[in-house]
Amino acid sequence: MFATLSDRLAETFKNLRGKGRLSDADIDATAREIRIALLEADVALPVVKEFVAAVKERARGEEVSQALNPAQQVVKIVNDELVTILGGETRRLRFAKTPPTVIMLAGLQGAGKTTLAAKLALWLKNQGSSPLLVAADLQRPNAVKQLEVNGERAGVKVYAPDPGNGVGDPVAVARGGVEEARRTLHDVVIVDTAGRLGLDEEMMQQARDIRDAVQPDETLFVVDAMIGQDAVNTALAFQDGVGYDGVVLTKLDGDARGGAALSIRSITGKPVMFASAGEKLTDFDLFHPDRMASRILDMGDMLTLIEQAEKTFDQEQAAKAAAKLTGQGGEFTLTDFLEQMQQLKKMGSLTKIMGMLPGMGQFREQLENFDERELDRVEAIIHSMTPRERDNPKIIDGSRRARIAKGSGTQVSDVNQLVDRFFDARKMMMSMAKGGGVPGMPGMPGMPGMPGMPGMPGTGRRKGKQAPKKGKAKRGSGNPAKRAQQERAAAERPPAAGANPFGTPNGEGGMNPDDFELPADISRFLPKQ
Repeated sequence: MFATLSDRLAETFKNLRGKGRLSDADIDATAREIRIALLEADVALPVVKEFVAAVKERARGEEVSQALNPAQQVVKIVNDELVTILGGETRRLRFAKTPPTVIMLAGLQGAGKTTLAAKLALWLKNQGSSPLLVAADLQRPNAVKQLEVNGERAGVKVYAPDPGNGVGDPVAVARGGVEEARRTLHDVVIVDTAGRLGLDEEMMQQARDIRDAVQPDETLFVVDAMIGQDAVNTALAFQDGVGYDGVVLTKLDGDARGGAALSIRSITGKPVMFASAGEKLTDFDLFHPDRMASRILDMGDMLTLIEQAEKTFDQEQAAKAAAKLTGQGGEFTLTDFLEQMQQLKKMGSLTKIMGMLPGMGQFREQLENFDERELDRVEAIIHSMTPRERDNPKIIDGSRRARIAKGSGTQVSDVNQLVDRFFDARKMMMSMAKGGGVPGMPGMPGMPGMPGMPGMPGTGRRKGKQAPKKGKAKRGSGNPAKRAQQERAAAERPPAAGANPFGTPNGEGGMNPDDFELPADISRFLPKQ
C-alpha cells in the first residue's frame, strides 16, 4: 500500500547522500519533496503541513548540524515524525476487571467488519481468551450466515438467535449476547453491528442504542484504508455520532496510497489499534506505529518477522539445523532443508516475508512477480528423492535426476538447478554460521533461505513468464554412460569463487546481510552467547 510513498521518500533521501553538511536550500528541497510525497499518498493536508513543519524545524537544529552524517540524521527525524503521526506507542485492548470484556465494532458498510470480527476473535483465542461472536448485524443480507461461517473457521462460538435479512431486533440480540457470555463463561464478547451507507442517522441511532445496551469496554471503528481522505471525514462523523476508543484499518494489502493510516490518528486523536492486511483469518495483528514507519522508509520490520518465526518454527528442530550448519550435528541435508522450508511456508506468503527485510524496496517488482508455487515445485522435487538421495545429494547422477524430474513433474534442468544451488547455499551458510551469523533472516537459527530465489534477479521462473534463455546450451555426449559421468563430475565440481547461491548479482543491486540495519531492541530475540 505504501509503495509509492516509500519510493518517493527513498529517492528524496538518495539526493542527500554524500553531503557532509546540509544547507538551508537542501533542507527546503527535501521538505518540498516530502510534502509532495505525502500529498500524493492522499494524506490529509493539515497532517502534511504539521509533519513537514516539524521535520524542517528539527532538520535545522543542532542534532543535524553537529551530526557526522547529516543525511542519516534527517532520515531518523522523518522516521520519528512518522511514528508520532501514526500514534507513537502501540495501543492494546483494555480488558474489563469483571468478565466478559465487551468489544463493539462499528463502521461503514463494506469496510469488512464481519470478517474482521472473526479475525479479532481468532487473534484473541490465540492470546488465551475465550471469545463469543454476537451477530447483531440483522440488516445486510446473509450477514448472520457469513459470521457463522467465519466463526466456525476460527473455531469460535457464534450467538445468532435471529436469522437477519431485516428480521429481528439488533439491540435485543446484542444484550442477549452479553448475557449468554456470562452464562457460558466466555471472557470476551465481540458485537458485530450493521454497517451504514454513508452517514445514515437512523443507523447511527441504532449503533448508539446498542452501545447503551451493552456498555462496551472498547468501541472500535472499522475503516477501509483504501478510501483515502474520505476515511478521515467518516471517522470524524462516527466520533461525533457514536464515539469510539480506537480504529481498525482493513485492506492494508490493497494498492491504495495509504493516506488514511497516516491521517486518522492526527485528525481524530484516536489510536489505530489493529490492522488487517489480507483475506485469511490470520492476516491480522496489533498496529505498531514504529514498525509501520520502518516499513514505509524501507528499513524493514525485523521484530514482526521474528515474532512470526517464533510462533511457527519448531525451536528444537531449528536448533538441530543450526548445529549442522556449524558442523556440530552432522551434515545439513536436503531433508533438513525441506523441514525448514515447510516451516517457512507456515509463516505465510514468502513475498510478504521477504518484504519485511530491510532494503527490499529495490526488489519490489521481482517480489511481486515471484510465483509462490515455486516452493511447491521444490518440495515436489525433494519428495521425489529417496531418503538416501536426500541425505547425500552427491550420488544423484544423470539417471537419478531424470527419474526425480519425472516423479515430480518437472524438468531435469529444475532438478539440476536445485541440487547445484543447495550445495552452494550450504557452503555459504556454513561459512557464515561459523562466523556467528546465520544468513537469510537474522534471529532465526537454522532457516537457510531458498537456494535460488525464483523471481529475483538472475534466477528461475516469474509468474506468467519463463526465464529468458542465455544462448544455446552446451550439449552432452551422445553416449548415455559418458553423459552420466559428465553430469556426475559437474555435480561434484566446487562452486566458482565469489558465486552467490541466492542467484542475485554480487555487484550492484546484490544483497549483503551485513548491510541490514537492525532495530536496537532486537537483541532480546537473539540467542544468548
